[in-house]
Order: sequence, then structure tokens, then C-alpha cells
Amino acid sequence: MADKNKKLDAVDTKIIKILQGNSRTTASDIAESIGMSVPAVSERLRKLENANIIDKYTVILNHRRLGKEITAIMFVSLSSPDYMEAFNQLILTEPDVLECHYVTGEFDYHLKIITTSTYSLEQLLFRIKAAVGVDKTSTYIVLSSVKLSFPIELV
Repeated sequence: MADKNKKLDAVDTKIIKILQGNSRTTASDIAESIGMSVPAVSERLRKLENANIIDKYTVILNHRRLGKEITAIMFVSLSSPDYMEAFNQLILTEPDVLECHYVTGEFDYHLKIITTSTYSLEQLLFRIKAAVGVDKTSTYIVLSSVKLSFPIELV
């Protein structure tokens, strides 16, 4: 597993698929499911973790149940690359910004925002638009999501 771009074998793939379905699946349950011993599965997991193939175990929350009703996509252009570091630092302080991607095309950044209301979205947009170096923005409120997927397809 020391190779940076390790090709997964069939057993690793089975283990990862099980964990992508439910990250709380125990090594014992995985072992039973794939016909291996618990120590062998535990060792595989340790190697996958050490190789940073498994980055972390997490939960997926239902944001609507937590009062976060608004999902928005925002595109941001900076007037100069000189402002990238300051913009990145601003975004890291904004809890309603779930994702921020530096992209190619007309805009520099693509942000995914989940927030409680149009008012809280407006306040966030004001803060972003007021940031030094922000040249233009374009924001879209998501009406519905056709696909929201977290597992990575393994080949």
C-alpha cells in the first residue's frame, strides 16, 4: 500500500464498498460478509487508512432536518490571482460554505452553500462580495437535486 496510486485488489474493493454504504460497519460484520477473519480485515483497514485511501469515517446529515433549507451554488471571479489566498482564508471561516472549488472557465471558484434562509444566504453573499479582490459573482438557488452521491465508483 506504499504506492501513491495503489491499485485496489478485489478484497480491498469489497471492504470499501461496504464502508461506503455504511461507515459504521464493524470489522466483524465486514469479515463475515466477505468470508475473511476479523484480524485480516482489520489489517486491510489499517493499510487502507495508512495509504490515505480511507481518509476518514463520517456521517451524512439531513440538512433539512437541521433547519438548513436553502442550498445555493455560487460562482466567484477574483480581479487578480493575488487575492486567492485571502479569499481562500475567508471561505474557510464560513460554516455555510460546504465546498469551494478552484475551477477553469469564466469564474475562478464554485461554492456549494447550505444555509437556513434566504436572509442568511443574502448576508453570506454580502460578506463574499465585500471581500477584497472579488470582481463578480453569480448565485443560483437549488430547487431540487437530481443526484446527490458520495460513494466513489471503484473499478
